[in-house]
Amino acid sequence: MPMEHPDAESKLTQVGALDVFLAFTQIALSGFGGVHFWARHVLVERRRWLTDREYVELLAMGQLLPGPNVLNLGLLLGHRFAGVPGALACIAGFIGWPFLVVIGIAVVYARVEHFPVVQQALAGMSAAAVGLLIANGLKLASVLPRRWQPWLFAAMAFSAVGLLRWPLIGVLGVLAPLAVGVAWRQKR
Repeated sequence: MPMEHPDAESKLTQVGALDVFLAFTQIALSGFGGVHFWARHVLVERRRWLTDREYVELLAMGQLLPGPNVLNLGLLLGHRFAGVPGALACIAGFIGWPFLVVIGIAVVYARVEHFPVVQQALAGMSAAAVGLLIANGLKLASVLPRRWQPWLFAAMAFSAVGLLRWPLIGVLGVLAPLAVGVAWRQKR
């Protein structure tokens, strides 16, 4: 995927495996309840390694691969900037410290789970995570082309899975080929 930045070559040589490790450690440690918001914030707004469009394109590619979307995005980005060491640095940064934090949280939670303040704090964090997800979705949608078909497919998927409780894999098995067919016809 081509870089759109005028100084793309200098960015490619400036970003090393350690930079990728630190960025994805920051993303993973900041992303309680979801990391899409933090990934975009760190990679697009703070470090300026990607444009909004490049972020959306890498995220879309990451969604096609099995596994967590942001980890897949990070593997692609890490490999783009620093080759195999960059991809491995992404994995280590994204999974390493958070793994240790989750183990620590589990030990503490086992001792304090019955306190009402803990239950209230978790409810508040859930609400904040939903708000971040909605805000990030709106930011991502703002850079996409204005067409009604993607919204139709999103509404159909939401209705089928969220309202009718049909199995996700079946819904995607039907809607994904239809969406690809519609996009293919529009390109012709």
